[in-house]
Amino acid sequence: MAATNEPADPIARGIFATAKQSWCDLFTWKQRVVVTNEFGETHTEWQAPERLKDPVSLLAQLSIKDWLFFIVGFAAWTADAFDFHALSIQTVKLSKYYHRSKTDITTAITLTLLLRSVGAAFFGLAGDKFGRKWPMVVNMIILGLLQIATIYAGTFQQFLAVRSLFGLFMGGVYGNAIAMALENCPVNARGLMSGILQQGYSFGYVIAACVNLGVGGSTDSWKTVFWVGAGISIGVGLVRICFPESRQFIEARKAGHKAKAPGLFWKETKRMLIQEWKMCIYCIILMTWFNYYSHTSQDSYTTFMLTQKHLTNSPATRASILMKTGACVGGTIIGYLSQFFGRRRTIIVAAFMSALMIPAWILPEGERNLSASGFFIQFFVQGAWGVIPIHLNELSPPAFRSSFPGITYQIGNMISSPSAQIVNAIAENTMITTSKGVQAPAYGPVMGIATAIIATGIIVTTALGPEKRGRHFETVGPPGVEIIAKDIEEGIEDEKNEMKEIEVKEKA
Repeated sequence: MAATNEPADPIARGIFATAKQSWCDLFTWKQRVVVTNEFGETHTEWQAPERLKDPVSLLAQLSIKDWLFFIVGFAAWTADAFDFHALSIQTVKLSKYYHRSKTDITTAITLTLLLRSVGAAFFGLAGDKFGRKWPMVVNMIILGLLQIATIYAGTFQQFLAVRSLFGLFMGGVYGNAIAMALENCPVNARGLMSGILQQGYSFGYVIAACVNLGVGGSTDSWKTVFWVGAGISIGVGLVRICFPESRQFIEARKAGHKAKAPGLFWKETKRMLIQEWKMCIYCIILMTWFNYYSHTSQDSYTTFMLTQKHLTNSPATRASILMKTGACVGGTIIGYLSQFFGRRRTIIVAAFMSALMIPAWILPEGERNLSASGFFIQFFVQGAWGVIPIHLNELSPPAFRSSFPGITYQIGNMISSPSAQIVNAIAENTMITTSKGVQAPAYGPVMGIATAIIATGIIVTTALGPEKRGRHFETVGPPGVEIIAKDIEEGIEDEKNEMKEIEVKEKA
């Protein structure tokens, strides 16, 4: 089949060559794409992006079954976010309950983030090997039970122990949720659906903040928020039981003749890591920046309003809700736009805009002003994040779309795990004079400087990294299929060689 687009130089190999090519491609409107024809032959060409379709027509492309998969994936990611933010937005309550400093309480956040990568590896590989369904069911139900265990933690040490275990199971949600939700979506709708899906994280924050607002500011009210979180997590797990396995996974299994030979999965996993180690490291670096980005700009924001801006629990919580509403809107819109403008260009512009918003974010006084500035900075912070689910899926080795995004995301989470603790520690040891003339921890300046540095890191890393927008997932089978194909080819080649040897002996 002849190419209809302008030929392009092949995809560069090597770190510096890739960085140079990626930087140049950033300023070229057309995208460099590797195309495979019906004979299995590949070539590289420039392709113009598809015209940006209206969101309604894109949403209409999904069948009822596609929507069910997407909604369950979105609900799982929302439940995961609720479980995490149930702690971060109640730091002040928990510090009073356990008679510990706010920095001590954020140790639980650090431990949770630190151990999420272990859960991502375990449940992600289970999702690639056994399917998306049952690993997610087990994951969500245990998360709910650990929420209940948190409520009954009598001492601070028990609290930390439960939250550490919580991190192991929380880490397994992301990879299976986004793989199940996005792999069933049409290619040209994935930008929009990625933006909507990622905002399950912000939506979970909004729900947690609304529940926190509803229970009031009393010290013991934190337990009610955790009860609600437990119900949501267990509910999602039970609902997931009612739906079938992901269609893409089933079709890939059939195409690969189930690929159940002993050791085949791990052999292919090892092969993937050897071949794709550079991509793994790049995605981990990118996810480290992004996790610092979100945690630094949001985890201590409620504490910032309570201590430095002198708001009480209700107005601070309302401002947090509006802040994350901005995140939901921004992530959806900017994720949608990435389908046309490109994943990397969209991330870079959103990160740059968030950096410009920093002064307006930390300087205002009063609930209304803080709500407005929080809305707009999170519009761009989570706008950049809205591109990440589909960007990671497209960069992933296709047969590892459950484990690769989850592991790289959660290792980035692990590296960035001290973010809230760092912000709290520096802020509590650096006092400033507030508008009321009293000394208070310097949460605003610390968050502002850190966010500016992180946004710069995201811009540079994204500008020098690869992009595979529009990659087709359905052409690759599950882990082990390539090994089977290779073994078959080698077997055929061995038979040919044996036949040649027999012919030579007969002639002799």
